[in-house]
Amino acid sequence: MSKNTISEISLTKTADKFGINENVAINVKFSIVGDLRDAFNEKRWEQAYNKHDNVFKLKYGIKLHSGGLRKKEVGSPVNTYRKAALFWTRNPKLTQMAEKKVWVQIAKNFEPFIPMTEAEAKGLLFDFDEKIQFSASELGIGKHKIGAEVYVSWHKHDYTDESELKSNAKEIEIEITK
Repeated sequence: MSKNTISEISLTKTADKFGINENVAINVKFSIVGDLRDAFNEKRWEQAYNKHDNVFKLKYGIKLHSGGLRKKEVGSPVNTYRKAALFWTRNPKLTQMAEKKVWVQIAKNFEPFIPMTEAEAKGLLFDFDEKIQFSASELGIGKHKIGAEVYVSWHKHDYTDESELKSNAKEIEIEITK
């Protein structure tokens, strides 16, 4: 197993200007691409299930910071995980390969989903869109550059090696007014 990366991180803001008493909301979007995403498929689920490798846990975190020489963390960082649980099923609507009987349930922000397709399972587990809010008063009046640092990690499984990835987003600019 070789290369996994975090796709380009995009930061989107709800507005360009915020009042000092308002909340700033920034969406952080990114994906995990590479060998792990490719290897997470129905055939590999069956192999892993037969080896009692039934749970995959992906830990991730996001920190927003204001730019400049001295970066200051803003808002509460996201520090959580997603989990994929493999299970045996008789439901013919779930397994795409007739002779296979193993499927996956994805827990995203502690809410369980049973995807209907392999592509949907990959999207639920490896595509991220997190909204982070903080008070504009944390930054003060003026123009500010906001950046993000993202990390993901997971342990060794039948279909992947242990890995830890980090990446930074290009900064965006917001203005805080009275």
